Amino acid sequence: MKIAVITDAWEPQVNGVVRTLQQTRTHLGKLGHETRFVTPLDFATFPCPTYPSIRLALFAGRGVRRILREFKPEAVHLSTEGPIGHAARSYCCRFGIPFTTCFHTLFPEYIRARAPIPVSWSYRYLRRYHGAATRTLVATRSLAEHLRRNGFDNLAIWARGVDTDLFKPGPKSFLPGARPLSMYMGRVAVEKNIEAFLDLDLPGTKYVVGDGPDLRSLRSRYPDVRFVGQKLGEELAAHVAAADVFVFPSLTDTFGLVMLEAMACGVPVAAFPVTGPLDVVRNGITGVLHPDLRAAVLGALEVDPADCVAYARQHTWLEWTRRFVSLLEPVAPGFWQKAVRPLPPPPPHLDSRFPGDVIPLHPDESFPRKRESRRGEAGQ
Repeated sequence: MKIAVITDAWEPQVNGVVRTLQQTRTHLGKLGHETRFVTPLDFATFPCPTYPSIRLALFAGRGVRRILREFKPEAVHLSTEGPIGHAARSYCCRFGIPFTTCFHTLFPEYIRARAPIPVSWSYRYLRRYHGAATRTLVATRSLAEHLRRNGFDNLAIWARGVDTDLFKPGPKSFLPGARPLSMYMGRVAVEKNIEAFLDLDLPGTKYVVGDGPDLRSLRSRYPDVRFVGQKLGEELAAHVAAADVFVFPSLTDTFGLVMLEAMACGVPVAAFPVTGPLDVVRNGITGVLHPDLRAAVLGALEVDPADCVAYARQHTWLEWTRRFVSLLEPVAPGFWQKAVRPLPPPPPHLDSRFPGDVIPLHPDESFPRKRESRRGEAGQ
């Protein structure tokens, strides 16, 4: 199958979404599928406000149309809700091309952490975006329930795997410091709630592995914590394997791939009992979930590392890539060979355009259910 994956998150970014897409691309190839990833590397870009390491595409509409017409995919998947995702959504809606989307990140909560924008406004916007998809893929059942409570439907589970060839137990002596060694690994940003970990009174040494907009300020405020910056590949895996407990303080992550990677290294996880950890951590077996993060850390130190490794090895990328393919919606045979004529424009309240063809959303605007949205946008 020829599969087009549209994403605003891509290299050189280092995060769970990018690692998920990289692994998916690799294993789609192993399964014999031909892929075309449409990424910011295909466009001129500009830095994302408040997060300059993330590059956003400029004028993505024409480029997306050209790439899809040339590649002629048999299935289209929109991974993110950025400028490239919006351009692809607009094109697919205009010409009646079915597509799937993915809900990777609790953006409403992330945005609220940075700006006084009501969470309900952001969810209303995202319901509109994902409402035109045949189905929206989510990583966990608890995330699916959370989205259903916020008015989403037609959701399907697509979880994550772990690269156990890279992430595996290693020598604890790789990192210096008094034991036990507690570690956070991931993006260093306000939405990750890292200070909940850094403020804990814990024995031993704290490590933070990763980069992000808050790294400089946190490094100056917590001089006793060892901030080692971004690590990649085998060096990253060696850092994780050297820890005694992996601390995941986020309250807004939808999965937390880093938790599986830590488990694969034989490192138990301490986290809050919220969406993401509830589906990834087996409480008392591969880590500890507790409203008191300090209690979770101390409890996780008693967990058997062998149980963590055994659990992580059950989650393979090949298994979940097969699941991904099964959830795609095929484009009608012969579609790309026909003359592509735009459908009549939808009614104003169902207009499919998004930035760069922006239609501002008023906070009181109502949203139709999914089937009504698809009928309107397909011009049926």
